[in-house]
Amino acid sequence: MTNNNKHNDCLNFASIDVAKGICRKTNSIIFIDSEVCGNFNEAPKCKNCSKFKNPNADNMGICSGLNKEYWTYGELMGVTCEGYEKK
Repeated sequence: MTNNNKHNDCLNFASIDVAKGICRKTNSIIFIDSEVCGNFNEAPKCKNCSKFKNPNADNMGICSGLNKEYWTYGELMGVTCEGYEKK
């Protein structure tokens, strides 16, 4: 787990709008930017994949986990990605 995680990096987070969501564990409203809690369960996003390479300042990087290399955004969810491997 990195120090830069936000609530929307957690599988327990259900988004309401761009600023807040609901924690599925505590059933409370939380802001995306607030500090994560002890129930943090890292979501499978491209930025958390071992095959996500060379991210730039905008968090665009290269996915090397599929048949061909592709540009991808680090925030993209990898829940159904066949090439996803947790770092």
